[in-house]
Amino acid sequence: MIFKKKSNKNCVLKKKTFGLWTYKWGKKYEKRPAITPLSLIYCYIPIVIPVTYPIKYCKYLSRFSVFPRRIPQAVISMKDGKWDRKKFMGAELYGKVLGIVGLGRIGKEVATRMQSFGMKTIGYDPITPPEVSASWGVEQMSLEELWPQCDYITVHTPLMPSTTGLLNDTSFAKCKKGVKVVNCARGGIIDEAALLRALESGQCGGAGLDVFVEEPPKNRALVNHPNVISCPHLGASTKEAQARCGKEIALQIVDMATGKALVGAVNAQVLVSSFSPDSHQWILLGESMGRVLKACTASKEPFSQVHVTSLGRLLGPYVTNLQVQMDHKDNECEACVLEVSVNSRSYKAVGSVQAGVPVLLELNGNVFRQPVPLTGHLLFFKAANSTELLLSVTGVLAAAGVELQSFSASTAGSGEQWYCMGISSLLGDIGALKSFVKEAAQLTV
Repeated sequence: MIFKKKSNKNCVLKKKTFGLWTYKWGKKYEKRPAITPLSLIYCYIPIVIPVTYPIKYCKYLSRFSVFPRRIPQAVISMKDGKWDRKKFMGAELYGKVLGIVGLGRIGKEVATRMQSFGMKTIGYDPITPPEVSASWGVEQMSLEELWPQCDYITVHTPLMPSTTGLLNDTSFAKCKKGVKVVNCARGGIIDEAALLRALESGQCGGAGLDVFVEEPPKNRALVNHPNVISCPHLGASTKEAQARCGKEIALQIVDMATGKALVGAVNAQVLVSSFSPDSHQWILLGESMGRVLKACTASKEPFSQVHVTSLGRLLGPYVTNLQVQMDHKDNECEACVLEVSVNSRSYKAVGSVQAGVPVLLELNGNVFRQPVPLTGHLLFFKAANSTELLLSVTGVLAAAGVELQSFSASTAGSGEQWYCMGISSLLGDIGALKSFVKEAAQLTV
């Protein structure tokens, strides 16, 4: 499943066993550690970024050329009926040095666009090889070399411990006096308190901010500063970008379903085991056990509580609108225990994977003598053990033209016990068994 959301809050995970979490709003990737244990692939929409975001960055950078002219104030002045031309003298971008911190997909696009203004582009990136960035006109150097050369600085990195507060009091002190900065990447890459001090001292001549540490920002000191142009995180907020997002999300669903490579998967490398053939069988086991319990419960009401215990390996439930409890126990055998509650009654199934096939070992306390392969058409019924029972059931099957393919009975105990038959097709009328069984259910796995 794809989960699209506008907020990190109040998000409900929907079924299924594993899938995609597609993240199209440019908040933060820091939430992904909580998603990874659920075997959800966390994706962003990469196609939209190079088209929309560089335009936003370039708009801010273009405004930097008129920071000393205070364009927003000039607009207000005009609306007040004034004509103060001399008050808003500015500067040009031509010939200025732009420092780009982060030379990935976005950094490259920004460099290409700003070179058309006649700017010299230099940059820093710990991953992109210098010869690669040089091919699109960006000279790489260390941050210590970069800070003193820049007239403008723009950051295009993820927010992580190594980039938090990348531009701080120490960094600003090494920059040219009056350097202008832009942050449309992640709030926190630029130390907001240090930026405010640099603005007030004149060390920083202006800032363009589309992101903040806290959104919306409660501390309005930066927003209200006369040399700051700010927006409420509008990086990809265009009609065209949103349309592209929807298209790319749909394509990611198709790629996921058809087993193709996922472009933009942020955490897929840690979920490789979830896609192994062995793991796939355990996933099928969880699905099949859920279907068996649903079919064998007397009530048709939805489950109200689910308790999953994995033995020998960690399996997770992927359900919605349920109270879910997960346990894991080290055990020599590998098995999954699934317990559900509906209308104050509990039902339990125990399953495993044997020779690559999901099998049912136990149903509601009844241990099957032979593991039940969870594949094909299955007929479950509960009845008291008697010599006539098997003849009666096979008689109903024969009358309906259904072949018996396999049979497994649970260990004898007091009262009724569960039986399972593999059959060639489902019975047209399962009610024909009611005269000699207490409960009956059929399903296709």
